[in-house]
Amino acid sequence: MIVNEEAVKKILEEVKPAKLVAATKYVDVKEIEKLEKLGVTCFGENRVQAFLEKYENYHGNGEFQFIGTLQPNKVKYIIDKVTLIHAVDRYSLLKEIEKQAAKRDLEMPVLIQVNIAKEESKHGFEVEEIDEVFNSLKDYPHVKVRGLMMMAPHIESSETERYFKMTQELLQRLQKDYPMYQLDQLSMGMSNDYHEALKHGSTMIRIGSALFK
Repeated sequence: MIVNEEAVKKILEEVKPAKLVAATKYVDVKEIEKLEKLGVTCFGENRVQAFLEKYENYHGNGEFQFIGTLQPNKVKYIIDKVTLIHAVDRYSLLKEIEKQAAKRDLEMPVLIQVNIAKEESKHGFEVEEIDEVFNSLKDYPHVKVRGLMMMAPHIESSETERYFKMTQELLQRLQKDYPMYQLDQLSMGMSNDYHEALKHGSTMIRIGSALFK
């Protein structure tokens, strides 16, 4: 996969003021550097070993975020290399992020993944669990929760929009109920549905295939 310059420029304009997180799972450092030259400043990785290799060889000024499912035993390898972990989907991961962040005396920004459509194939907390999760955050002082992340089901766009709206409304409620946290990020929308996500307050769009050819 190589960078599609015209597509990158178009999408960068379309998503403003949301942040474009370029999903770079299938591309090497050379293509990441091309993206940076075009104005992309944030790169999303989801395989720890591949990310570590890229991280060692990358010499630009962009930031890396971890956007994939993260196993607790891999947290220690990335905790000081990424600026945000998108998909906190279980308590064991929260506990390990707290442990590794405390070891390094840092605060780790994260998003709580919510399985808004209750899909068996998707990770994330159920909506009914979210308050329990937020009430437990006092036990994780080194974890800095910034908002929610969701993956929409692959269905008709009108139906997809419903789930984006539900997630936006959930975040708005959490902002009111938990004012002690800076909940200002909503990571939702990918190559096939980012236009709908933007209509419902997404602040981070995770786009991969649409940026490449």
